[in-house]
Amino acid sequence: MPLNITEKLIESHLVSGEMVPGKEIGLKIDQTLTQDATGTMVMLELEAMGVERAQTEASAQYVDHNIIQVDNKNADDHLFLQSATRRFGLYYSRPGNGVSHPVHMQRLAKPGKTLLGSDSHTCANGCMGMLAMGAGGMDVALAIAGEPIYIKMPKVWGIKLTGELPDWVSAKDIILELLRRHDVKGGVGKVIEYYGPGLEHLSAMDRHVIANMGAELGATGTVFPSDGEIKRFLKEQGREEDWVELVADQGASYDIDEEINLSELEPLIAKPSSPGNVVPVSEMTGTPIYQSYVGSSANPGFRDFAVAAEIVKGKLVASGVSFDINPTSRQMLTDLVKEGHIASLLQAGARLHQAGCNGCIGMGQAPATGRNSLRTTPRNFPGRSGTQEDSVFLCSPETAAASALKGEITDPRTLDMPYPKIKEPKNPTVDTTLLDEPLPHEEAKEIELYKGPNIASIPPMDPLPDEMELPILLKMGDNISTDEILAGGARVLPYRSNLPEISKFAFEIVDKTYYARGMESVVKGGHAIVAGFNYGQGSSREHAALAPRYLGLRVALVKDFARIHWQNLVNFGVLPLTFVNADDYAQIEQGDILQLSDLRNKVKQGNEFTINVKGKNTSIMVTHALSERQVEVMLKGGLINLVKERIREESPFEK
Repeated sequence: MPLNITEKLIESHLVSGEMVPGKEIGLKIDQTLTQDATGTMVMLELEAMGVERAQTEASAQYVDHNIIQVDNKNADDHLFLQSATRRFGLYYSRPGNGVSHPVHMQRLAKPGKTLLGSDSHTCANGCMGMLAMGAGGMDVALAIAGEPIYIKMPKVWGIKLTGELPDWVSAKDIILELLRRHDVKGGVGKVIEYYGPGLEHLSAMDRHVIANMGAELGATGTVFPSDGEIKRFLKEQGREEDWVELVADQGASYDIDEEINLSELEPLIAKPSSPGNVVPVSEMTGTPIYQSYVGSSANPGFRDFAVAAEIVKGKLVASGVSFDINPTSRQMLTDLVKEGHIASLLQAGARLHQAGCNGCIGMGQAPATGRNSLRTTPRNFPGRSGTQEDSVFLCSPETAAASALKGEITDPRTLDMPYPKIKEPKNPTVDTTLLDEPLPHEEAKEIELYKGPNIASIPPMDPLPDEMELPILLKMGDNISTDEILAGGARVLPYRSNLPEISKFAFEIVDKTYYARGMESVVKGGHAIVAGFNYGQGSSREHAALAPRYLGLRVALVKDFARIHWQNLVNFGVLPLTFVNADDYAQIEQGDILQLSDLRNKVKQGNEFTINVKGKNTSIMVTHALSERQVEVMLKGGLINLVKERIREESPFEK
């Protein structure tokens, strides 16, 4: 039977289950990726599990999110991460080396392999012919230890690309077009696979742009073929020997079919405050802006910066506009300097920042209150920029640069200049200086972990109780993101290795009283939350599950969940339930008390059961989507408890 690329990747890594959409499967993981906002917890989990050494082909820890050192916290954690990578046998990408996703693509990504990362945009490396997926830190820690990842078998959504992009339209507009068509839930339960003649005109980095924001569609992953373009890219990086061809078999089919004619696309923009709120740029022209930002993992390529530089070359950005340039890797920055593009940007009035995530995760470059920020970043969820009452638009580098010159949102096609034709450097820089390789095992065993004063161990978590009365502390609407559950940014992320402290920020964007009320609920047996569709969309950071759990969250009852957050809730013993009848959402209110009885048996014996609303004479039918394996995790109170029990039995992992 002819297979598409996604099916080939899954079949070659399948260790359990059947390739039937919706059924749980286990996949062998070849590579892992962690970053500093999530990696500290992963390293603590490796230590807690007694892992001796990474069992993957390659695992890398990147320092890219928390590189602003306003005090000791980030610097201390960097030392901890460096010691942990030396101890456990991982690559270590030092601060300033760049954003994890493009650096991994340049240095470690290999066609035909699987990659699991504790960052939702890990899917970006699907541009290399990999099955690359984001996951919570605990799942990544287990993968580092040699365990499979368990997911539901996705449907494969084949998107045929035809035609060629017009001038002033680039790869960002392709993924924005998909978000315009399908919004932020369109990819849930699917892997997106691109094919067709239109691929001939998309570089490896263009494909990265598209694959990166598959996360914004809610997709499990995005897959591109490993073709001649990927061979060219790897040759440029001095890694041609890592290339293997990987294309769909002739006659392969897809569960879902769609086509995009690239020739018909126009510049697009996502309005505040959702990546799915997409309209043509022409509809927003004239809207004043305070900030225009180029960079991040969503537009990390040489051409993304070079095209902006050529647009503003010899000109000056509008008065009052902060034109922020965020290089995404040290290699890229070096080439931009060599080719004169950084000089063009600086002479036009741009502000140059260090290579890292920076403003994308709210670590600096926060916009002014009540002013519009135009960004090439992947997300514009409320408050993500670092300004709570923000107004962020997502766009291409062409639109960002044109708008910086005018001081207002501008369709780049209206500029009085020819479209810049960017030539890649003939001999691009290959720089491994700040990427430390794993130590030999014997040397690694002698390394002690460095723990600064801000690192706190994860507190014990009790098993799932059989009887609970849980007040609903929050009732929320649709599309609640992990940034709203637990914000990023310079105020919050420095506490990523200190659960008691970071929990103080939980749900503050939704309700500033949640922390105090959550702490009160802990001694009374915990609480529940209720929400609408797509609960937990966005980042993979497991703190968005851990912090509410620490504050007593035992049940999340919603219309449906985003994939990674759902898995994180399971991993930390929060029971994820959905309404059987979505209309029942209207029957319960914040402050109601849910009564759950004989719960352990109900969870074990079936997927559907009823819960009562105390004092209302109301019963709600709910369901869970836990596999048999996940039921065991839930009953134990989370994956850490299960793993600890296996360690005590001298059989740490289920083989």
